[in-house]
Amino acid sequence: MNGGVDLHREFQLRWFAGDAPTVYDLDTPYLESRLSHHIRHISHKNQPESSRIMSTVEAEPQTSTDLKIVEDATCTFCGCVCDDMVLTVEGNRITKAKNACILGKAWFFNHHIEDRPDATIEGQPASYEDAIERAAQILVNAQYPVTYGLSDTTSEAQRVAVAISDWIGGNVDTTTSVCHGPSGMAFQGVGEVTCTLGEIKNRADYLIFWGGNPAESHPRHFTKYSLMPKGEFVPNGRKDRTAVLIDVRRTKSAKAADIFLQIKPRSDFELAWALRGLAKGIDPDPSVEEKTGISVEQLKQVMDGMKAAKFGAILFGMGVTMTRGKHLNSEAVLALARDMNRHTRWVAKPMRGHGNVTGADNVVSWSTGYPFGVNLCRGYPRFNPGEFTTSDLLARKEADAALIIASDPMSNFSQPARDHLASINSVVLDPKLSDTAKVATVAFTTSTYGINTGGTVYRMDDVPIPLRPAFESPYRSDYEILKAILKRIREIQLQAGS
Repeated sequence: MNGGVDLHREFQLRWFAGDAPTVYDLDTPYLESRLSHHIRHISHKNQPESSRIMSTVEAEPQTSTDLKIVEDATCTFCGCVCDDMVLTVEGNRITKAKNACILGKAWFFNHHIEDRPDATIEGQPASYEDAIERAAQILVNAQYPVTYGLSDTTSEAQRVAVAISDWIGGNVDTTTSVCHGPSGMAFQGVGEVTCTLGEIKNRADYLIFWGGNPAESHPRHFTKYSLMPKGEFVPNGRKDRTAVLIDVRRTKSAKAADIFLQIKPRSDFELAWALRGLAKGIDPDPSVEEKTGISVEQLKQVMDGMKAAKFGAILFGMGVTMTRGKHLNSEAVLALARDMNRHTRWVAKPMRGHGNVTGADNVVSWSTGYPFGVNLCRGYPRFNPGEFTTSDLLARKEADAALIIASDPMSNFSQPARDHLASINSVVLDPKLSDTAKVATVAFTTSTYGINTGGTVYRMDDVPIPLRPAFESPYRSDYEILKAILKRIREIQLQAGS
């Protein structure tokens, strides 16, 4: 997924327009499309068309005597960041991925060394030194540069990217702005009652999955972290747990739930507030049934179960954040978890998609005080989603240069934003020849984090996880390239100031 694919591209076009889909729609056709898109970007450019779509479950072994086993490797495909992979590596290809889900196997099996230049300038192969020089000149001389992406690279690289944005007085933004951005705003508004996935595994006996489809978007979440595993205080695993799914349609996750509440689209806010009222002993108005499609009796049944739980968790997806209400929906869900602590222990966590999008939020937050869409042009951070978020800056034709790291906005931004991005100077770091890399002024071919490069990523519960790479790459890492760009930027600035 690094650069080539955005998990949430369906929602990226319409985030600030207010008409995004009401559910994190990951049905089987969508999943197949997503995997095909992923594989298309990471397949060898010289392979024949018939061989480009590789199996997501099996990979043909490469004849090689260089065989090794990598234990406790980390999968960075999604926010689960499972760190119990056992990889079999033959040459420069992973041929087996024990413990990986179908998405993880697609990630591991389809990453290998490609025959691409280290860097290109305006589409032509260039030396690494020339590319660094040109990239630094573009960013230093820009009036309004924007840094975007960051969710599929290491936290070490993310820190350097923020430093570059600070030194050049630009804008720094992550893919959070087009997925769980409303949740980031809600955290700052009402706070977050939180915990680790380990606590959920060992303690949670009542689970509410709201606006998501973990069975298909995070296949191992059920079995490794939440619904199925046996824990210290839930020794019987699934038998000791009650699961509630709230969604606008019946997905595959509904089969795993004890209670399924199929709400009407665009009514998450009203449902959350009705539950908040019940948590405080206030009966909701009967009109809530007409608005949400859920009877007051059903809501009372769920609330009775929530109050009787010893440890409850609300795990919400983009069906909450990308429908009418957006950050107000997230605020209502987070406030519901807070209110429930009057009765028993409850937490709320967003289901994050990208492998290190949580790390991007953490790094940008501890560096600037805000999680995404941060403007540093005045020498201090400013935060205003819609004004300083990349898709909007580009659509309004305000940015005059871009540094794109491990993301592919040309494949998923709105057409006005894509048109402007193609018209300005851009520096792109990506292990694959993505649509964004094709239009870049300077494009660097990078190694893949977690497969070729070590470092740190953050799981969706804000727990840092170290990476254990499977095999080396001839290409430099995002961190190395960004450090070189930053060093050259500082040299140029110091020369100009002397």
